[in-house]
Amino acid sequence: MELCSITSSTIPNLNPSRPLRSLLPTTSASFTNPFLQFSKRPFNALTLSSSSRQIHLHHRPAFRRSCSRVSASAASPPVTDDTELELLPADIAVTETQEPNSSLRLSVEVPAAVCEDCYTRVMNEFTRRAKVPGFRPGKEVPESILLGFIGRQNVQSAVVEAILKRTLPHAMSSVTDRALQDSVRIISNFSDMLAVYSSSNSLKYDIVVDVAPEIKWNPENGYKNLKIVVELDNEIDALRASEQELRHRHKSLGILRIVTDRGLQVGDVAVIDISAKTIDQDESNVQNIPSAESKDFNFDTEDGDKVLPGFLDSLIGIRGGETRFFPLVFPESWRQEHLRGVRAEFSVVCKELFYRDLPELDDSLADKLISGCTNLEQVKQTLLEKCMEVEKTAKEQATDNAILDQLCKMVEVDIPQSIFEEQGRQLYGSKLLDLQTKVKLNEEQLAALSSPKAVDEFLRVQKGNITAVIKQNLAVGDIFKRENLEFPTEDLIKEVENSVAEFKHYKQEYDEDGVKEQVQEVLEGAKVLEWLREHAEIEYITK
Repeated sequence: MELCSITSSTIPNLNPSRPLRSLLPTTSASFTNPFLQFSKRPFNALTLSSSSRQIHLHHRPAFRRSCSRVSASAASPPVTDDTELELLPADIAVTETQEPNSSLRLSVEVPAAVCEDCYTRVMNEFTRRAKVPGFRPGKEVPESILLGFIGRQNVQSAVVEAILKRTLPHAMSSVTDRALQDSVRIISNFSDMLAVYSSSNSLKYDIVVDVAPEIKWNPENGYKNLKIVVELDNEIDALRASEQELRHRHKSLGILRIVTDRGLQVGDVAVIDISAKTIDQDESNVQNIPSAESKDFNFDTEDGDKVLPGFLDSLIGIRGGETRFFPLVFPESWRQEHLRGVRAEFSVVCKELFYRDLPELDDSLADKLISGCTNLEQVKQTLLEKCMEVEKTAKEQATDNAILDQLCKMVEVDIPQSIFEEQGRQLYGSKLLDLQTKVKLNEEQLAALSSPKAVDEFLRVQKGNITAVIKQNLAVGDIFKRENLEFPTEDLIKEVENSVAEFKHYKQEYDEDGVKEQVQEVLEGAKVLEWLREHAEIEYITK
């Protein structure tokens, strides 16, 4: 039944969705292997306990000085700081061109001397490995015979791959300090490269590589004087929440009795069947509203403020066995977009009607309401203290959300496609993990939801949310650097130890260096939010 317009007192995470790396439900930082593994990982995504609340932050990308995957028929070895480049018989020419989305195009020209050297190496390798009839393995085979045996086109393909493998590290050497991990792709068509090589004994190819994006603040240093308006849900108000919780616990001690001599009143519970259809001047266009249909729905009238506005008022006085018809309009703020502003005709059958026979709320119920309490005042004080903790946590989380939203509006950044896709895949993987915890998916369903088509559709639809997450991450990382922020080393040690202990407890594999890096990034994020709260002008309003 989708009549409820849910107003939750739970403040959402800092970002639209939890990260792909699902976190174990403990009070310390947790890092587990994802159920779904996607390709690159330029972003870390973590959850870390921070005093009384959970800090959820998809932190800044881990910019590596290596590029380990090439999108072409030939792969190249990673280019790292400690890798010595193999000497070439001649220099290659590399031309850089700036491309959109913080990427560079590298146009590479390989001279004939390098191509000939690669050809010689390939032929030597074929000679060593090929089993040519009439020649013992390893013995020199005339070039013409070897070419005829292997095939000229196969040899040329092998040479082009060898040229790419040998020259790509040289082509990348000028950008390794800027290139993002796993973002290198050869965009030249392999057949075109093969045609150029076979006709000219030289080679030309183009590479595109994503580089660390540059952040621009508008205004410059505007984050230092933030003015934030934080909207708080009135349901998190500690006093109001504690009174509601006391009422809920009191109701749980009551007994439902059948109403026989009157109609529905506030406080009653009605068992109802609900159906609805759209109201349209064109009667041929009237449609049922499946999401508003429900059978044997237990409607607690004390929750009337959480259903469609006007629904409860339309049912006051209804008796058991009675059917009522009434029109209602879905508000423009309704969470189901396709129903916003829709006029509907509702049909409600009241099948049974109950009232609560509640025991008197006094000291005698104290221990039943909260174990260990001896009087009603103690119950109220205990509930208020717990709700005050919840209010404090929710208020702090709402403040962090508002700060991050403001940062997102203040930064301009040309986001690399590789970072966008990776962050999007992490968010999509997170949604699948959430779904798996709620619904048992079979292999076929999981395969369909994990398909490239499904992921691409998510990236398209959620482009705005994904972009916002990335901008927040980059902004936080930039502030940490600009303000020379630090956190105690012992915090890092403690959280790493807790995380490693969790991995061992759940018998999951882990990389301790990776865990340390991720913990460090989350601690940095928490430190930035702490610094921003201290320096911001914050106004709280209740909605």
